[in-house]
Amino acid sequence: MKIAILSRGPQLYSTQSLIRAGIKKGHEMHVVDHTRCSLVLERDCPRILYQGHRLERFDAVIPRIGASVTSIGASVISQFENMNVFVTANASALIEARDKLRCLHRLAQHGIQIPKTVFVASGQNMQAAVSQLGGLPVVVKLLEGTHGIGVILAETFRTVESTVEAFQRLNKRVMLQEFIREAKGSDVRVLVVNNQVVAAMERQARPGEFRSNLHRGGSARQVRLTPEERALAVKVVQIMGLHVGGVDFLRSERGPLIMEVNASPGLEGIETVTGINVAGRIIQFIEQAKASNL
Repeated sequence: MKIAILSRGPQLYSTQSLIRAGIKKGHEMHVVDHTRCSLVLERDCPRILYQGHRLERFDAVIPRIGASVTSIGASVISQFENMNVFVTANASALIEARDKLRCLHRLAQHGIQIPKTVFVASGQNMQAAVSQLGGLPVVVKLLEGTHGIGVILAETFRTVESTVEAFQRLNKRVMLQEFIREAKGSDVRVLVVNNQVVAAMERQARPGEFRSNLHRGGSARQVRLTPEERALAVKVVQIMGLHVGGVDFLRSERGPLIMEVNASPGLEGIETVTGINVAGRIIQFIEQAKASNL
């Protein structure tokens, strides 16, 4: 098959891992920078121009879309969908998963346990918002942040107010979440491919830090999931309409709490920690999907 990876960084680990996995299975792999695609919208003949030339037809597309170019990436994915090309994450699922508020809305509507959350409107009384979460401390989050950027633990009302005000002055959307103390700075990342859990790791924040992101100096280890956690991760990815997804949750006193769903999860951390070839499983899924005309 001829497979395209939508990526701005051909040298990035995840992109390279997918390239290696595809080539190993005998596929022709191409990296396409979605920010350099021109979309030609025409009835019965949608097409994409790349660096001035018409892209030849691909059998499948794997989106690796960064948060800063979500809208552009979604438009390119939509065009491939209009061209009847199989994609591992459709445009609407990418957009909904990338927006933390919309994602949590959908999960809550389906009865999924999430941390108590308040979307903060401009000029809102912070004390009233914090009281809805059970009091201080609370976590202040940007709705579009990644890698722990724009995530702050606020232990005083003054910190909450000043942080929210600063974000809103930058025209950023903000939400507050309850702080899950018993998680002790750890969370679990699960990779789901084609309705199957393929890898899981527990991430632990470094001393003095509550964010467990590996980009923030956190550590990680392979972790065994309970049957409940495995079923939950698969259900969450299904709800979000994804074929491939990363699910982050906290282990709390009231059970697993879903924090985030990633439609374009990074592979470096989880493949390195678990030794599992997640990229290979994604390629295998594409082969199965094409064989059954999904």
